Amino acid sequence: MEQKIEAGAQLEAGRGRPARRAYGFDEVALVPGAVTIDPEDVDISWSLGGRRFALPVLASSMDAVVDVRFAGILGALGGLAVLNLQGVATRYENPEAVIERIVTAPVEQAVPTLQQVYAEPVKDELIKRRVAELRALGVPTAVASTPAAARHVAGLIGPGGVDVFVVASTVTTARHLSSRYETPSLGEIRELVGVPLIAGNCVTYEAGLELMRAGVDGVLVGVGPGAACTTRRVLGLGVPQVTAVADVAAARDDFEAETGKRVGVIADGGMRVGGDVSKAIAAGADAVMIGSPLARAEEAPGRGFHWGMATSDRGLPRGTRIRVGTDGPLRQILLGPTSRDDGAMNLLGALRLAMGCCGAANIGEMQKVELVIAPALPSEGKVEQRAQSVGMGK
Repeated sequence: MEQKIEAGAQLEAGRGRPARRAYGFDEVALVPGAVTIDPEDVDISWSLGGRRFALPVLASSMDAVVDVRFAGILGALGGLAVLNLQGVATRYENPEAVIERIVTAPVEQAVPTLQQVYAEPVKDELIKRRVAELRALGVPTAVASTPAAARHVAGLIGPGGVDVFVVASTVTTARHLSSRYETPSLGEIRELVGVPLIAGNCVTYEAGLELMRAGVDGVLVGVGPGAACTTRRVLGLGVPQVTAVADVAAARDDFEAETGKRVGVIADGGMRVGGDVSKAIAAGADAVMIGSPLARAEEAPGRGFHWGMATSDRGLPRGTRIRVGTDGPLRQILLGPTSRDDGAMNLLGALRLAMGCCGAANIGEMQKVELVIAPALPSEGKVEQRAQSVGMGK
């Protein structure tokens, strides 16, 4: 008889070395409900720190994805774009020229070029200018900083300077120990900006719960799943996204029961198609943060290329530059219509239809739909698609 292995079940990687089973997007499937709902009647909005957003989508704080113009377009659609305040926009007066240099570099020179580009210091006056440009857009604004620079950046922005402040790195915890510098307090940063604070990234119940108890309003979940990220190979770190999201969502639910405060769980990375977005929500996410699917938008500053923000690390690059191509306008990628057969466009149309099929009227109900472990799902009955490289065979 075949043994059933549960997610989180204790196995052994070797004698006396326990390990647990974890699952990614391609290993699970959603079970259709006994009741179905018209997709036009489902509510895909979500809340962060008391503010409601029409679309459960954040654009990653990556230079190939978000610039000031892109932030205005996504904000007008109902999503939230996060501008990296330690990217090219705050290092250079003319970031477009710098991006041209990045995307035209030969493959073998891509990483050295990124290292050279990001060696230019961040300038305080450019931080203030980019924040002012974002505010002038008339849409909700969000910016990001690394933990090490967060206190300084938050002080430059001041209370209410943006609508959402993000503190993000490969791994962010509420208890970072260092003999070289003072670790910033997330609660102090929250007070300095006076707006909802998102922090990450993390992949476990314990780390997520501690971030919530530190005072954050949202938690980014995901270490290394992004298309341009190499952390999982370079460092060996990571937990497949379905398990990571479910674990941090469990922390959210326990924290809400304990305090009455609901913290947003944001699945960050690893989602390529609409089905992945639907599974992330079903695993427990309130919203998703995506990079490479949006880097394919005509409005994206990367012009068909995408690169991880840790690619420029001079000591140990943890990303690379990839060509993603250009699929169409941002609106079409998120809301359709589309003629593509692989689910890479109309991501939120796919979410609506999946919710309708599962009988989920809103995000909260989608988080309770039944999941099954189904590693054969992507390939079952799809021999011709794989042979012809169409649809699910791409």
